[in-house]
Amino acid sequence: MKLRKKRAFFLLVLLLVLGYGIWLVAFHKNEVKMESLLSSTKEEVESYCKQHHLAVKYEYQYDSSIEKGRVISQSISENQVIKAHDQLVVTISKGSIPIEEYQKNNIDELGKVPIMMYHGIIEGKDQDTKYTGGNVDKDGYNRTTESFRRDLNFYYENGYRMIRLQDYIDGNIDVEFGKSPIVLTFDDGREDNFKVLGKENGKLKIDPNCAVGILEEFKAKYPDFNVTATFFVNKELFQQKEYNEEILKWLVENGYDVGNHTMTHPDFTKISLEESHEEVGGVYEILEKIIPGRYVPIIALPYGSPYKLTHENYEAIQNSNYNGRQYETKGALRVGWEAEVSPYDIDFNPLFIKRIRAYDHEGEEFDITMSFRLLEKNRYISDGDPQTIVTTSKKKDDIKETDKKVITYEA
Repeated sequence: MKLRKKRAFFLLVLLLVLGYGIWLVAFHKNEVKMESLLSSTKEEVESYCKQHHLAVKYEYQYDSSIEKGRVISQSISENQVIKAHDQLVVTISKGSIPIEEYQKNNIDELGKVPIMMYHGIIEGKDQDTKYTGGNVDKDGYNRTTESFRRDLNFYYENGYRMIRLQDYIDGNIDVEFGKSPIVLTFDDGREDNFKVLGKENGKLKIDPNCAVGILEEFKAKYPDFNVTATFFVNKELFQQKEYNEEILKWLVENGYDVGNHTMTHPDFTKISLEESHEEVGGVYEILEKIIPGRYVPIIALPYGSPYKLTHENYEAIQNSNYNGRQYETKGALRVGWEAEVSPYDIDFNPLFIKRIRAYDHEGEEFDITMSFRLLEKNRYISDGDPQTIVTTSKKKDDIKETDKKVITYEA
């Protein structure tokens, strides 16, 4: 009798194992795809994960736009194929942020934003140069790969998260609660910004030590860094005739932007109005032919000239007319100086934006060290909601007219 019971028990176990195996095969064969759980309750998430044998981890954050207890985001995107025992990370809303949290974290969306200005990224170590820190030239316009990697680590570790320059200009800053936005720009369209080593399986092989190669390295390492940058080009684009068009297309398809740095890099105070139209409009025409409608209407002013918005050639910078076509510039960048005001500030002017020169000067002359030391006193710190503007009561009158909800608190 006991032998029969043992046999029956083992038979039952065998059937369960076989059944589970058949279910797994069917699961993979049918390629079960992830559904959207956005706005679902925790109970609904639990039920879904139990049904599909997913491991689930919960994270919580404040979000006034999503009802408390509802899902804000999920780590496995909709329609992605899922397998049993995959881990799903779900972020659930804690509702509106209490005023105490703004005070505790010094939230201030009228603080300043660093717009970093880079040029060349030269492969090598700081000790190999004869200049200060990571400077490759006397004035620090070119930087070593070692120092550029160090810069990126510094930004990340100090709570900065990258945003697109276009989003900054548009006042569309989407940075997580308690973090600060930072914008990266590169002038001159240098080969070391995007160096192609050839092709593999029809795709561009990018030098891991060029600017984009290093940025992609950080994108893989820190997904929450929101890695992006804007590259400003002249008529030679990235100085690689064989690959120039593919480089531009790769950039806009992979989260980067391309802007205007004029045809020949002139000093606008030394050329005519007609020449100014050609310098600006010529680059827009080139970009329109290669990546129509996908470049940004922003110009990085060579040498920072003409230095004043009242200069007669500024007309061509803002509205260029070239080969019978009109081009409107939405933003213009000056040469490095200091951090710029918030795009919500009444003093913000998108056509005259200051930048920080990314160089070393022993903590003086607005180098990286000095600039970020100053920012500790007045940096933009996000509330995590792009639809609201949060600042202290003292700054309420400094906010420009806006459709966003304004929240103030006593510091």
